[in-house]
Amino acid sequence: MAVRAEAAVADRAPAEETVRRRATVARRLLRHRLFVVGALLFACVLTVALFADLLIAVDPNRISIRNKFKPPGSEWLLGTDNFGRSLWSRVAKGAQLSLAIGFGVVLLNAFFGTLIGLLAGYFRVLDDILMRIMDAFMAFPVILLAIGIAAALGPGSVNAVIALAVVYTPRTARIVRASVLVVREQAYVEAARAMGAGHARILFRHVLPNCLAPLIVQLTFIFAYAVLSEAVLSFLGLGAEPPTPSWGNMIAEGRQYIREAPWITLVPGFALAITVLGLNLLGDGLRDVLDPRLKVQQ
Repeated sequence: MAVRAEAAVADRAPAEETVRRRATVARRLLRHRLFVVGALLFACVLTVALFADLLIAVDPNRISIRNKFKPPGSEWLLGTDNFGRSLWSRVAKGAQLSLAIGFGVVLLNAFFGTLIGLLAGYFRVLDDILMRIMDAFMAFPVILLAIGIAAALGPGSVNAVIALAVVYTPRTARIVRASVLVVREQAYVEAARAMGAGHARILFRHVLPNCLAPLIVQLTFIFAYAVLSEAVLSFLGLGAEPPTPSWGNMIAEGRQYIREAPWITLVPGFALAITVLGLNLLGDGLRDVLDPRLKVQQ
């Protein structure tokens, strides 16, 4: 009985330590002003995107020529565009599309970037091969490579997700690889290897969990880059096809009316800026709190 009690205490100690560590991280995040501001900004955009169908009263694609170029006011909250479409409705639906594409890029990036980084960092024989392929992708400017891939695949939201996932995966792979190179030399990994643990168990049980902090920070920034890059692709006609409301194609449609109706361009541009700013502040806060090499004065 005494042996069982001691074993139970020994098993409970790591769990309690994990809970205390998570509570400490949560407290530090809540005290980090930039993180809180970024979380609030992104929460506002996310709320609009999730409840867009409840928040809008007018079909975002409904044309009303007699109401075109209406400025923001009590009747039209954010004004109307050159076809008399409600900008509030279009911006809200555009938030849905932008965040959906951002999430899609992050998911693909997390899977393939993490897998490539793990394999390259853990298996020395694969390191040079995989990293030289990643370097070849990184030799091109991100947006130019994304434009080339999107042009080859054709316009559309799904193709935009694929193009952006391809161009940002090498950055995630290199971040994960750098962490794996450090973690694989730690004593607990050597102990697991000495006890006969297989490569898969070591990778996903011991190595990957200790690489999550920089990965989470990187994916937050990738989300911001993806939202911004999707707007660029849509602006160039390589993203969502009109009349699908996208912040990029809304800015493109309004640029020729910048003098007569500047709100057509400014409203989606402001929404895009708020989203990217919020995500970048979130990433900065996570980096400051999760990176042990940084000492933040709070």
